[in-house]
Amino acid sequence: MIEVNDRKVAWREGMTVSDLLAEMEDSHPYPVVRIGDKYVSRPNFDKTPVPDNSQVFLIPMIAGG
Repeated sequence: MIEVNDRKVAWREGMTVSDLLAEMEDSHPYPVVRIGDKYVSRPNFDKTPVPDNSQVFLIPMIAGG
């Protein structure tokens, strides 16, 4: 299992950040996610594995002025 923003999600071998978002059916355009202490940007979602027992934080884009 992994934890995504305090929600338990089933983990599977070879899961990437893109796979995780697809399985969660989350279409929000997150520019960055954090896996533990490591930040991963959108261009790397397809090639970044999510380790079992990870804490993943989905970081939405925030704009303001």
